[in-house]
Amino acid sequence: MNWINILQNKNAFINLNMRKKIVAGNWKMNLNFQEAEELIESVIDLYGDQDIENPLMIICPPHPFLELGTDLTDEYKIAIGAQNVSHQAVGAYTGEVAASMLKSMDVEYCIVGHSERRKYFKESAALIKEKIERLLENEIHPIFCCGELLEDREQSKEFEVVKSQIEESILHLTDDEIQFLVIAYEPVWAIGTGLTATPEQAEEMHAFIRKLLTDKYGSSIAEKVSILYGGSCNPQNARELFSKPNVDGGLIGGASLKASDFYAIYKSF
Repeated sequence: MNWINILQNKNAFINLNMRKKIVAGNWKMNLNFQEAEELIESVIDLYGDQDIENPLMIICPPHPFLELGTDLTDEYKIAIGAQNVSHQAVGAYTGEVAASMLKSMDVEYCIVGHSERRKYFKESAALIKEKIERLLENEIHPIFCCGELLEDREQSKEFEVVKSQIEESILHLTDDEIQFLVIAYEPVWAIGTGLTATPEQAEEMHAFIRKLLTDKYGSSIAEKVSILYGGSCNPQNARELFSKPNVDGGLIGGASLKASDFYAIYKSF
């Protein structure tokens, strides 16, 4: 794949000269069509006519609402992301959604490796790796999730677990490809629990992840990869989390379902 041509032709792709600040809302399996439309319109009303791309706002609704999202946000610098993608390119896979289908709806980002997919759907590192490859083939940014369970942290294995997840799913990427990836650190024990890693804990893990990238690709490339925090981030703690040097934003769950909360997080930089 000619990544130079992609860079020249895809304005939505990350500017390789800077690290993008990002707030991405993961709606998960919530809302009906009317509620989704109302939420996106409410976010747009708050966002207004801003002509900025850093920080970037991403909305990740369920698959049935993706085209609604791209249509409503077409005139705004708000990106639409999917929550999942098939590891297959095309074929007789009933119920699956191909990366090429996402691309045809102007979807620019896609979450992969989320802890809920790993837990409930038994997604392996190898499967996640394939999904990332399908997304890159279709010029879609993967938002790669990694993070440890509570028992991992209690046993002081959090760095070992995250290192393994990263090595098995993304460190095969080329220098050019890794810069099109977004990483989201999500301590599983802090997702939907109300618990949150302290800003110091988040920064420690984000710095560790960036060191892994530095060891593989060098500091100039590692410094261009956005690393988001995803674990019960809310309007009350976002500003302190985002103030840390290696925390480039958040992958927001429950708080993204309320326009005012999501926008407040977005404005926390």
